[in-house]
Amino acid sequence: MTPPANHAAQGRALLEMRGIRKSFGGVEVLKGVDLDVRAGEVHAVCGENGAGKSTLMNILAGVLRPDAGEIHFASATYHGFASAHAAQQMGIAMVFQERTLFGPLTVAENIFAGRQPVRGWDVIDRRKLHRDAAGLLAETAPDVSSTDIVAGLSPAQQQMVEIAKALSLEARLLIFDEPTAALTEGETDKLFAVIRRLRERGVGVVYISHRLEEIFELASRVTVLKDGGWQGTLPVVQTSTEDLIRRMVGRDVESPRVRAVPAGNPVLLEVRGLTDPANRAGLKPLLRDIHFQARVGEIIGFAGLAGAGRTEMALTLFGARPRGEGEVRLGGQAVTIDSPRRAIAAGLGYLSEDRKESGLFLEMSLSRNVAAASLRQFGEFPYRDGRERATADEFRARLRITSRSADQEVGRLSGGNQQKVLLARWLLVNPRVLIVDEPTRGVDVGAKAEVHQLLDAFARRSAAVVVISSDLPELLSVSDRIYVMRLGRITGQLTRHEATEEKVMRLATLAGED
Repeated sequence: MTPPANHAAQGRALLEMRGIRKSFGGVEVLKGVDLDVRAGEVHAVCGENGAGKSTLMNILAGVLRPDAGEIHFASATYHGFASAHAAQQMGIAMVFQERTLFGPLTVAENIFAGRQPVRGWDVIDRRKLHRDAAGLLAETAPDVSSTDIVAGLSPAQQQMVEIAKALSLEARLLIFDEPTAALTEGETDKLFAVIRRLRERGVGVVYISHRLEEIFELASRVTVLKDGGWQGTLPVVQTSTEDLIRRMVGRDVESPRVRAVPAGNPVLLEVRGLTDPANRAGLKPLLRDIHFQARVGEIIGFAGLAGAGRTEMALTLFGARPRGEGEVRLGGQAVTIDSPRRAIAAGLGYLSEDRKESGLFLEMSLSRNVAAASLRQFGEFPYRDGRERATADEFRARLRITSRSADQEVGRLSGGNQQKVLLARWLLVNPRVLIVDEPTRGVDVGAKAEVHQLLDAFARRSAAVVVISSDLPELLSVSDRIYVMRLGRITGQLTRHEATEEKVMRLATLAGED
């Protein structure tokens, strides 16, 4: 791949952060970090979860105040910004990793929240509001209307609205924090085109991503953080993926799983003819005639483009979505699953693709989240809190979950540690089949390898794992077999030795009956 032009060589200094320090509860999370960005440069920042990337960006965006250090921006010096609004007024905008939209409002109202155009007696000029929003959406999300209600949009569409909102500020410096975590490949390409246009207009861009290939495609330079400390700033043409990983994690990440599952292993999960209920409106069902198997000790992957029906299939299997026709067999026995409770009782577990919205109880403790699917193990009356904490502490050590204690709120943990808490929950339940949907979305490279190792170890325990992922390299790495879906159907399957990105994409885009 041809690296991006080195605009940094010609751009002027736009931003300098010097000696930035920040502590929470006596724990120093930023230890004198430096960062500089030049006009017309895409400068990447990478590091493991908990390295301090988001804290540094929140300081730059005015969400947090630093304990020490200086920010030089546009020829002026600051010791931190009073608020996010103050930073925006100076020309700094951020696309946050966690969405900050108002669900009941329209897309246009979200894009220009607090900044609506007015006419006359401070009356909102709705025609201009929607016209301006439509212009931004044409550049970022042409499939979204300015009049759409945000709550009805997909996570990927909401992320593109966040990006349109940031662009509406006409900032001199734009910060993107994991912007592609919920985007499809096509949406990612559109975002990259937008970023390149911003770069050509002289806008400075700070780009945070766990997907290292994106850094090499977009950025001129990359700054690495580890445990709140600066590990170096490098031109991308003078580094490599392996070098960045070593700087981020301080070690070489273990190679992907290579063991083979014997073909003679018994079938543990078998799905026959899974189809959605008939639609009274006359529309065709999404899921149509799904057949697949998973053997003992096997990890099977599900690939497909957005709308292929993979998550809907998983929710149907887990009883969270109604099933029309079809049969599910576990260990050779037909099972009836019409609720998550019955799915768990039958031996199925499901790790949601959206850990914050439908997986974790963010305001509850780590220990209570681990125990959430196994509360009866800890007694009904009296409930044994001490035993719950001891169990959580065992998983903290076993899965290397970084937290102050088992009592810490899960919402305060990094993304990688939150994902490990969800895995701990299901390891405690110990299902026969574990379905994991986007298991490493928003997780750093070190934690990603650890999650893969945990899934491999789980499958070895006479169980099976079903992995749904939009990350093709991930599927190719962990799967013994890959099923590919398109428009609610399985269009083919590939063994580990047969599968390539090209073959998977060919099946994912295969023309056929719609």
